[in-house]
Parts: sequence; structure tokens; C-alpha cells
Amino acid sequence: MDRDVWGGHLRGQGAPAPRWRREPGQRWPRALLAGLLGVLLSVLGPWTGVQASSLGLGWFQPAPTPTAGPRAQLIPISEQPFYPELLATAARWSDAPLSEVVGESPRQTLLNFYAVMARVTRELDAVTGDPGRDPGWFWSPAARRRIAAAEELFALAVEALDASGFPDSIRDDMADEAAIQLKQVLDYVFTHSSTPITIPDSAELKAINSQRNKSSETWTLPNTSITLSSEVEGKEGNVTFLFSAGTVTEIGRMFQEIRQKPVVEQPFATPDFYTGFIYTPGYLAPPKWYLRLPQGVRNLAEVSVDGQTLFQIAATALTLLLYIWLLLTVFRQLLHTYRYWQNTDRTANRPWHQDNVAWFRVLLTLPVLPLTRLSDLFIDDYVNFTGAPLVAVTYLFFICYFIAASFFFYYLFEALGRTLSEWLVRLRGGGSELQLRRVSNLVMPVCRVLGALVGLVLIYRLLIALGLPSTTVLAFSAVPGLAIGLGASKLLGNLFAGLSIQTDRPLRVGEFCRIGDNLGFVTKIGLRSLELQTLESRVTIPNGIADEETIVNYSRRSPNSGAAPMQSLDVRLTLEEGLSPEQVNDLLQLVRQHVGGTSDLHEPLVSIEQTDADELTLICFAMVTLNDWPAYLAVREALLLRLQELVEQVRLSTRHIGVSYDSTADQLRRLPELIAAVVGRDPALELQCCRLMGIADFSYDIVFRLHSRHPSLALFKDAIDRLNQALLACFAAEGITIPYPTAVEIQRQE
Repeated sequence: MDRDVWGGHLRGQGAPAPRWRREPGQRWPRALLAGLLGVLLSVLGPWTGVQASSLGLGWFQPAPTPTAGPRAQLIPISEQPFYPELLATAARWSDAPLSEVVGESPRQTLLNFYAVMARVTRELDAVTGDPGRDPGWFWSPAARRRIAAAEELFALAVEALDASGFPDSIRDDMADEAAIQLKQVLDYVFTHSSTPITIPDSAELKAINSQRNKSSETWTLPNTSITLSSEVEGKEGNVTFLFSAGTVTEIGRMFQEIRQKPVVEQPFATPDFYTGFIYTPGYLAPPKWYLRLPQGVRNLAEVSVDGQTLFQIAATALTLLLYIWLLLTVFRQLLHTYRYWQNTDRTANRPWHQDNVAWFRVLLTLPVLPLTRLSDLFIDDYVNFTGAPLVAVTYLFFICYFIAASFFFYYLFEALGRTLSEWLVRLRGGGSELQLRRVSNLVMPVCRVLGALVGLVLIYRLLIALGLPSTTVLAFSAVPGLAIGLGASKLLGNLFAGLSIQTDRPLRVGEFCRIGDNLGFVTKIGLRSLELQTLESRVTIPNGIADEETIVNYSRRSPNSGAAPMQSLDVRLTLEEGLSPEQVNDLLQLVRQHVGGTSDLHEPLVSIEQTDADELTLICFAMVTLNDWPAYLAVREALLLRLQELVEQVRLSTRHIGVSYDSTADQLRRLPELIAAVVGRDPALELQCCRLMGIADFSYDIVFRLHSRHPSLALFKDAIDRLNQALLACFAAEGITIPYPTAVEIQRQE
């Protein structure tokens, strides 16, 4: 009947195990150890009555037998009460292979799982038992379809396990491994029971519950700790029985205890399923090229080192080395993007180029995500790492994946913020770098906060995937909130002050301001602080302090938000030498003429004021379109130097000359004409007035004032030099003498 149901021999009916199913390495050390253990138990004699739990089989306790009677015989599986229904279940799965393994009673779930796992083994043995029948180095389409059908059946069987006890990151892998181990544990239980095993259906389970003190939707396989339960988290209202989470998490320990026990041949036994699964590459069926390798090569590749073969260890090490090299390359390129902005000149460091670097960082981190996932799948499904090494490698890849995803989303929001800032500037009809900096100053903090929040969510998801309870993760996440509430109140104050500054806008990026004792250009306004570029250094002022200080804004805002701000320029020059009213008037005219013709100065105002020390101060005020200290100081320096030159020019424009008393009245009358003629020789000079202003002790003092149109003080001084020489020549020709001061020395004779 078994042959008719299954269409051929199953494992355990005398068929030899396929080569890929056999345990790699020699088994004589294990056989020797088992023999020594048997001799030891036979010598101990009276102590052999210890229970099975003392031998490591605490989960499996055969029914106790009377000490005086004969030893109870093991009941073959074919004589168990559930065996006829097991055969019917196996036949049903042959006709309808896409049913559900999970049933509404412990009997349905257990028998479905047992029959399906046996069928999976038969399908894989049929394909991989003799790979030479299928030509080529890769599986044919027919073989691939049969392997795919076996994998679908295996996935249905795994659904009968409640794997919620495993962390999310390794849940699928550990569930697959636990399903194979559970099948072999059931092989042992069904063939080593000395009492009939009755598996209840729904009605029988209700009858059992009626005899219990407390009703329970669970059932435990007699004399074992294997439990099926419908009390599964997340399946409220759906009465289906699964192998309980406690059973699934303990399957590995159970399997290790019966792994070396002799296998009783029976139609549904799969003794080599697990060894074939863990010691060969591939998911369930190994790749065909591996099965066709020479036997010596395969024996070397399947040498076991702490549960993993040399092939698996070498392939995993190579994958990890390539992956680490990729991470280091990406990290080095990311560092280069930051160094690039520090080492390039200002023409390449304009705000309009920052979006290119931001998107370049996104493109750098993006390949890390699929490559991390592919590396994990390669080691898990193709190399087929299992056990604790698989858990460690999976944790490593999960940590790298979520950290890379956090960086990716942070850089993505930053790049979107850069691009959005440029679009907003262009939509508003602007195009200046200053306007882009102002818009970025509003958009970028929001985008960075969003990116940071996404990163926090991913880190939270990572901790859940690594197995931490959600309550523990939430407790950890409450620590930052407690820290903010207790010790980070200033941070919140700065954040709210930053929102106030951004809303009221008492100052903007690029404006010239005084905040407290700090005077400079505003270069950045963040959510926590603002930066002020002073003449000496860059000052970072917390928003809370800036909001409390008196802000003096020297900038005049334009209705056009894209226009550069105009800063006020105030230059004051004290006139230490006394000037006559005419000279002051000339000075004011010259200064107004100069600032009115300078393109860098807008809306100039020129005036004078008298200080408490009776000194005159020349005041020159204008608006300039400047956004940094070098340009500001250059304009201020040029204006101050020009003002000093104009003061010197006004002083030199008033000339004094004395003629001797021997000069005739006609000569004195003709002096203005003579001086005017000499002055007229220079087209850039103009004689404004010439008067006899004093009669000194030795001369008549003539005072005349000049007006110069020379573009520089040096040219004006050259003109004065030529004028003086021409006057000397003219006076000599006219017989006019310039006297020299004389002194009379009186000596007293002793």
C-alpha cells in the first residue's frame, strides 16, 4: 500500500541515501563514542534505571513500565492509531498538493505536517538522487519545476510552526531549519513510543477540555514537550493549531539530543534530510554543478568545521570581504565629498552646486541597500549557512542594511531640500545666491529633521528585528525624552527662539547686524543657533540669547526678496586742523561730488557736526550692497582714504603769499590779474578769489583760493608745484619782491 500511495520507495524502505544527503566526514569517532557509552551503561548495571531526562531527553519521556514485568516493546508507526489517517493524508496531498497544512485540530496539523515533509524529501530525492540522468551542469526546466513544487510544499509545512519566538531578522531562516529538525524529532517519537499515540481531532479535544480543571486550546504530544496550540498571537478568532512558539524555539535542543540515535526504518522517515540541508549549498536542493563535482573535491568541500563545511566558510568569507571592501569604498567617497567643499575655491563652492553633491551622496549610498540584501540572500539561500554562524551573519547584514538605509534617507531628504530650494527660488523669479541661501535656510532644517526622524524609525525597526521587545525599545526611546525634559530645556528654548526668529524675521542671511556686542554679517540661521561673521572671527550665538538681545539691523530690505540687502556705511573723520567756513563748504562740495559719482555707494549723505571739544567731524553715510567683510572693508577703506585726500586738497587749495612794502600800488592792484593768469595756465585749476587779507610786519599778505578738478591728490600737488614756480617767475618779471622775515639782535655790553 505504501508503494501505491507514494509511487515509489521512500527513505527508510531500504533505498540508499543519495550522496548529497550523507554526513560529510567519517563517522567512526561517533560510533566509537556510542560504543563506549553502551559499555559504560552495561557496567553500571543498577544505575541504568535513571530516567531519560538524565540522558538529555527531558523533552521525551516514554511511558513508565512496571519494574518487575518484561520491558515494554516499542510500537511501530504502522501500528499506531493515527497511521491509517496518515496514509490517507499522504494520498490526499498527492492529489491536492496546494492545500493547507495548518488544520483546525491538532490531528490535522500534525499529520499534514508529517506527510508533507515526507513528500518534500521524496520529491528532492527523485530530482537529486542521480544528477547524471539530467545532462548539463544546470537543472533542466522539468527538474526546476519539480524542485519549485517541493519548495512550495516546504513553505506550506513551515507555516504550521509558530516562529514568533525568533527575532524578525532570523525568523524565516530559523523556521525553515526548525521545520526540518521537527520532522526528524517526530520520526524518533513515532518510532520510540511504547504506548499508542492518540492525536485528537476537534471533538476529542473538546472532550479532553471537559475533563480538565481549566479549558485550554493546546495539546501536547503524549510523553513529550511538543505542543500544538491555537492560542497564537495575532490570530484571534482563527481557530487553527500550530506548533507552539515554545516548541519551535526548543526544537534545536531536541534535535541535538536524538541526532545520533539509530533511525527506525519506516515509510515516512527522513533521517538524512537535515544533514543534506546544512552541508550542501543551495536552499533545499543543491545546485547541479555542485553534485557533478568529482567525489574527492566534494569530500574536501564538505569537511565540517564547527557545523559548517569548508565550501560554506570559504564562500562566506569571500562574500564578506567583498562586501566590507564595498563599504569602505563608499565611506571613503563620502568623506571625499565633504573634503571637496573644504578644498575648492569659492567659484566652485557656490550654493547652486550643493544639490549636485547632495544627490551624489544619495547615489553613493543607494547601491549599499540592494548589495547588502543580495549578500545576505547569497550566504543564506545559496551558500546555505545555518545555525549560530547564520544568526551572526544575518545580524551583521541587518545592522548594515538599516544603518545604510538611515544614511540613505537622510541624504535623500537633504538632496530633496536642496533641489526644492532651487525650484522655489526660480519659481519666485529670483536667481541670486543670497536668495538661495535664504530659502535653503528655511527648507533645509525641516528636511534634515524629517530625514533624522526616518532614521530613528529605522533604528527602532532594527532593534525590533534583532529581537528586542517593543516595550524595551519604547523604554529606551523614552530616555531621550526624559533627558530633554530634565537637562535639555535650553535646547527646546533655542528651538522655539529659532522658530520665532524665522517667523518675525528681525534679521536674514546676508544682513549686517549688531547682536549684543557682536557686529557682523549673518551667514546662517539654524533651528538652534545663528552664525555671525564678525571682523575677527565667526561667532555662533544661540537663538535664545539672540532673541533676548537687542538686534540692530543696519541693512535696508528691498521689496524684491531676491535682491541683495543694502548695508549702511558710516564713516566719520575728525577735522583736527581748523578750517575756514569757505574751506568747509569746499570740502562738503568735493565729498558730495565724490560719493555721488561712486557706483558702490547708494543714497549718500554728507554732513558735519561739532563735538564737545569744538572740533568738526565730517560725516559720510551711504548704503552699500555688500555681504562679507572683505568687500565691506575695502569700500570703507577707499572712502576713508579719499576723504583724507579731499581734506588735504582743501587745505592746500587756500594759498598765502606775501609781497614787500616796496611794492607799488599799481603792482598790488595787478596782483589778482597776475595770479589769475598763472592759475589759468592749468585747465584743471580755477581761481575762486584773491584778496589782500593782511598787512604784516614785513609784507602785504595776499590770500587766494583754488578749485581743483584733478582726479587725485598727487596730481593736485604736482599742479601746486608748477603754480608756485610760475608765480615766482611772474613776480620776478614784474619786479615784485617776496620779503624774508628779519630779526634785530641787541647785544648788551658788559
